[in-house]
Amino acid sequence: MHTKTLTELAQGLRSGKFSSLELTHAFLARIKQHQYLNAYITVTEEQALQSAKAADQRLASGNAELLTGIPIAQKDIFCTLDVKTTCGSKMLDNFTAPYNATVVEKFNQAGAVMLGKLNMDEFAMGSSNETSYYGAVKNPWNINTVPGGSSGGSAAAVAARLTVCATGTDTGGSIRQPAALCGITGLKPTYGRVSRYGMIAYASSLDQGGPMTQNAADAAIMLQTMAGFDEKDSTSVDLPVPDYRAGLNNSLAGLKIGLPKEFFGDGLNNDMAATLEIAINEYKKLGAEVKEISMPNLKLAIPAYYVIAPAECSANLSRFDGVRYGYRCKNPVDLADLYTRSRGEAFGKEVKRRILMGTYALSTGYYDAYYLKAQKIRRLISEDFKKALADVDVIMGPVTPTTAFGIGEKMDDPIEMYLSDIYTIAINLAGLPAISIPAGFIRDMPVGLQIIGNYFAEDRLLNVAHQYQKVTNWHHHTPKGFE
Repeated sequence: MHTKTLTELAQGLRSGKFSSLELTHAFLARIKQHQYLNAYITVTEEQALQSAKAADQRLASGNAELLTGIPIAQKDIFCTLDVKTTCGSKMLDNFTAPYNATVVEKFNQAGAVMLGKLNMDEFAMGSSNETSYYGAVKNPWNINTVPGGSSGGSAAAVAARLTVCATGTDTGGSIRQPAALCGITGLKPTYGRVSRYGMIAYASSLDQGGPMTQNAADAAIMLQTMAGFDEKDSTSVDLPVPDYRAGLNNSLAGLKIGLPKEFFGDGLNNDMAATLEIAINEYKKLGAEVKEISMPNLKLAIPAYYVIAPAECSANLSRFDGVRYGYRCKNPVDLADLYTRSRGEAFGKEVKRRILMGTYALSTGYYDAYYLKAQKIRRLISEDFKKALADVDVIMGPVTPTTAFGIGEKMDDPIEMYLSDIYTIAINLAGLPAISIPAGFIRDMPVGLQIIGNYFAEDRLLNVAHQYQKVTNWHHHTPKGFE
């Protein structure tokens, strides 16, 4: 059963081929069998079995939704009632959320079965899932390599079939990059499309939750549940949610694809460029038109992002002070000692680095020179995309410069690690939707193709991805040993 897609499992549940309880038992057994991947922080076995029994009753009554009875897993950045929510950090190792994030609540209402909480880079700060307090996640395609981050646990769990689908969050590529490195489909929706309520904040103007699945058709089902206005989230956009499955089979004849020359320059691995060229040629066969475009400000995305995101993280993480909840140092001498030691002992190296960078950028005398200038660059990047998307329907390019790199390979070189997100960060700065889909292999390691669309055009992205997946089989591949 674990080899089936979300769509196939939903059909099987409705036809009575198997029950949600049987399905849940099967996935819980796989999680235990493959614990060495370290994809899960918390497995909610008892809760999952209870939810599966309730789902079976709902299925029998004929009152089921598409996700009813489907096993899913939540990135451990989403608050879950009465279940530990750690954000991959020692700071929250003892934190049990008193409420559900809106995304979690939506899945609960749909009757989905939560298997557990997935490992991630600490407070979503990382590109390899190595900054987690709970240890690095292993890529199931090669356990000596990283799965990407920060949603590495989500990507590895879906790739290894330890869950049917998973949630992720994307601040600078944290859904798309691990999706590419693990050979799955990952969608970052338009900023504001999915509620951020109950999603522990890293950088509030960039963070966005989204689905991670085997294919685009499954992502459409997940997004249908996740998307929508939420009055509890001030950044949520009050727009109707379309039927994301309705247009999946629309023809791509006449589709205009833009290829930014800045994406295909010297920084891109030659093998990666050749693999992506083959993928883009498939779109030509489907009737699409391809043209080169230029987006001159893309080269400024990395420096702008690594001013804006740390600045926002500096403010957001100030709440973790050892006073209200989370980790508290032992026997503090005074309040200053409580703050200093609690934060010093509970935050990891990368989180501390970004807090310091952000605090510096926001400090008196440096705000205009760094933060304000970065926001101006952000506007220029948005204008680049606006101009390009007025001329083409979608933009395509790489997700990552290379395939998955070795565990420990870049941990001592933060700049090299940051460059892992060179092709994804600009999309977050602009607030646009983008999807990563499996597009081939280089020496047995997966390659992702990134497709970027206009604001709130997730239905078009899913259509473009689905049509490619109808004529290719890259998304059907499973890592050896996880079949």
